[in-house]
Amino acid sequence: MEGLTRKTDLPVLIRQTTHADSDEVTAIFQASYPKLMPAGYAPDLLEVVLPAMTIAKPALLSSGSYFVALAEDNAYAGCGGWTKERPGTGEKREGLGHIRHFATHPDYVGKGVGRAIYLACEALARSEGVTKFECYASLNAEGFYRSLGFELVERIDVPMGEGLVFPSLRMMRAI
Repeated sequence: MEGLTRKTDLPVLIRQTTHADSDEVTAIFQASYPKLMPAGYAPDLLEVVLPAMTIAKPALLSSGSYFVALAEDNAYAGCGGWTKERPGTGEKREGLGHIRHFATHPDYVGKGVGRAIYLACEALARSEGVTKFECYASLNAEGFYRSLGFELVERIDVPMGEGLVFPSLRMMRAI
């Protein structure tokens, strides 16, 4: 998958991440989530959950199934990936993959960056026998995932520690 490119409105290079991408991926989350999530969440909830949500996850970065999109100027435009393990439980089910920790830098939203990353995820997942993706989407990301063909299964509360829950959407898509 190294060097995989996809057609987008904005020319980007999609590549797998390594631990060396940690600071840049964290910067994407810290630019994106505080700006885009207020459309779906109360400020007091975001104040509590964003510090944990806006940090790159080392296990994802080194998983081989997590990607960054680099714009022509080598700026980090977005990130996202998938795993065979369900977030929070580590459970695995044959043929099921899980979309993980997607974000697009606000300067690149609406330019095909997220879709390009998703297509890289789908190609790799198919090659590993995945036939369906599950996603725990934030409320403000429903439109993005619907545009990729995901369907809403149910509203869920994702535990965020010490009795705190983050309202989300469980969405599915055959690939």
